[in-house]
Amino acid sequence: MKDIKEQLEVIKRGVVDFVSEEELVHKLKKGKPLRVKLGMDPTAPDIHLGHTVVMHKMRQFQDLGHKAVLIIGDYTALVGDPSGTNKTRPMLTKEEIVRNAKTYFKQASKILDVSEDRLEIRYNSEWLDKMKFADVIRLASMVTVARMLERDTFETRYKANQPIGMHEFLYPLMQGYDSVMIDADVELGGTDQTFNNLAGRDIQKAYDKPQQIVITMPLLVGLDGVEKMSKSKNNYVGVTDAPEEMYGKVMSISDELMWNYYELLSAMAMGDVKKLKKDVDSGSVHPKVAKETLAKEIVARYYDDDAANKAKEHFDIVIVNKGIPDESEMEEFKTEEKILSLPFIMVKTKLVKSKSEARRLLAQGAVSINGEKVTDEHVERKSGSYIMKVGKRRFCRFTVL
Repeated sequence: MKDIKEQLEVIKRGVVDFVSEEELVHKLKKGKPLRVKLGMDPTAPDIHLGHTVVMHKMRQFQDLGHKAVLIIGDYTALVGDPSGTNKTRPMLTKEEIVRNAKTYFKQASKILDVSEDRLEIRYNSEWLDKMKFADVIRLASMVTVARMLERDTFETRYKANQPIGMHEFLYPLMQGYDSVMIDADVELGGTDQTFNNLAGRDIQKAYDKPQQIVITMPLLVGLDGVEKMSKSKNNYVGVTDAPEEMYGKVMSISDELMWNYYELLSAMAMGDVKKLKKDVDSGSVHPKVAKETLAKEIVARYYDDDAANKAKEHFDIVIVNKGIPDESEMEEFKTEEKILSLPFIMVKTKLVKSKSEARRLLAQGAVSINGEKVTDEHVERKSGSYIMKVGKRRFCRFTVL
């Protein structure tokens, strides 16, 4: 295990809130591996790079010799986290939660060290599902309504006469109780989790437990350079995106935003990042070269080096040189039908994940066949071979027999 000064240098990288450094030093001086908690509610089947920022921080703790405790919030997801929203979140069904949770560990394992001595996975239904009503009352007595209304989202909604469900007040209490049950030394989260994580300290204290250190990370800015990364804003890079799509999206970010991505997403040492930025600023390294390095690193993390190299080749052909990739690299679809369902073909050739996404792209004018834009879901084509392009980087070949 590295000495405390070296550990702090790694831990403080990119951090926004740190409550508190002095307390963390005190824990580190004991020389025992810390239990570092990260909670994730499976509210969607896939995660994007914005979700991985805190995962990278957790991996850094693992690499320093500490134990990661990943909480799958299968019970808290029933309530819905009010963080970062100005309206009550819809409550998920157990079936939706189970379905979404299946993909979480697989995706998280691309970042975290999943060896048994470095990762512990817990589902908070283990303890929350067993609580009696008297236990809930005791938990609720630990935080006042006035304290809850200090939360910015609650305060905004209260002043605007927008409804706040009583169950939403329970969410930070449940999250704090998770920290009690797993003896968390540190809790990680985005800046939208600051209130919840600090509430966890209060609840641990009420249960006569040592208080956790709270470390929050910034919310990753999306591809538009303005809003936080979000699927609803279509400014995201999904960890399950195809390699060429992932590479192309990273290459689309601004030169200025690139350094934020380096700090929050790259495994490159900060000293090397600063040197690279200095070289870019001086003109000795072109920004495009620095961005290519970042894009290849991200693709290689979720796939491998070969996929990263091929993604770069694809980008250079399609975007840089305005060409069409080799047809042998495209997914192919053959049919005897003359009336074609484009959403069906797009899903079959893995250009999109769902027919609803295909219909949205068609409506946006993002689909073309042999260079001609199409917006209708169904088209008629004679026998022959056709190239379909979706967006700037996705291609397939379909043949009408």
